[in-house]
Amino acid sequence: MIRALFLFLVLQMLTVSAESFAQTRSTIINRTVSQTLPKTVKIVGSGGFRGLEAYQSGFLISNEGHILTAWSYVLDSDVITLTMNDGTKREAQLMGFDPRLDIAVLKIDVADTPHFNLEVATTASVGDRILAFSNLYGVATGNEPVSVQQGFVSAKIQLSARRGAYQSPYQDDAYLLDAMTNNPGAAGGALTDLQGRLVGMLGKELRDSKTGAWLNFALPMEKLMDAIKRIRAGEITSNSDVIDRPTEPISAALLGFSLVADIVQKTPPFIDRVVVGSVAAKIGVRPDDLIIEVNGQMTASVKDVLKQFQRTDRDGSVDLTVQRGNRFIDMKLRLVE
Repeated sequence: MIRALFLFLVLQMLTVSAESFAQTRSTIINRTVSQTLPKTVKIVGSGGFRGLEAYQSGFLISNEGHILTAWSYVLDSDVITLTMNDGTKREAQLMGFDPRLDIAVLKIDVADTPHFNLEVATTASVGDRILAFSNLYGVATGNEPVSVQQGFVSAKIQLSARRGAYQSPYQDDAYLLDAMTNNPGAAGGALTDLQGRLVGMLGKELRDSKTGAWLNFALPMEKLMDAIKRIRAGEITSNSDVIDRPTEPISAALLGFSLVADIVQKTPPFIDRVVVGSVAAKIGVRPDDLIIEVNGQMTASVKDVLKQFQRTDRDGSVDLTVQRGNRFIDMKLRLVE
């Protein structure tokens, strides 16, 4: 009888302790969520076609209105509209992007705004609890908050993924998550620990290259920090305006290749044809190569490539960086040796 009573009291104590722990954790999560939501934004831009949602997520990373998000077709728009957590709408400027990491930095005209402090961004270990903040499926509008999901870091993996025929350019470490975080509109969302410290950025919808399984993952902030600093410093930009155009500029035709037809506002600059025996052919340029840089300037469209060519004299050299599958290849093309 005494033994049974003792066991009953122990079970009661354990039950009370478990309930108290759950309440404490719930309080911590609620506080973190309320402090983090004002740092998130909803982004609307290009898209609207079947399978091409015109929205994604982002989050503030500075007191001056810098926003980190995923680099995607959504940002290929003359007007990028952001909806803040309080429902106010602002137009954002694309400061720059890094296609190797699939990230972009936007800028809005604000000051003293809630934001993540990158200096206290942290790393996560397998088994750590995480919170994911994103506008998945575009369900949040106006002053409605973005969605919040709880989960764990299931593993740290070497990302090798694709979306259809598109191979993800990011091939480095990533957090694999047990929550269904990578949905339409979630790309560019924030991943934090339970204390609200920034851990990573949610990636695009991708499948594992080997298994074909849809991945739920985030890019670690430690892998993105250098590129973010360079974009904010103006070392990586999206500016490709023609300045000081030479009298006789270079052209794709002179180099021996052509680009795909420029049929939409910002057509990705894929190479369509390469002339046999041309400068481009001798250097190793191939059809379906995607030009991502010309002379050190990022090129997001056919127009960007043509503008950069217009800035280069035909007697000079052209430095190209192309994406071929998941590889990045640097080439130097020159008409006159």
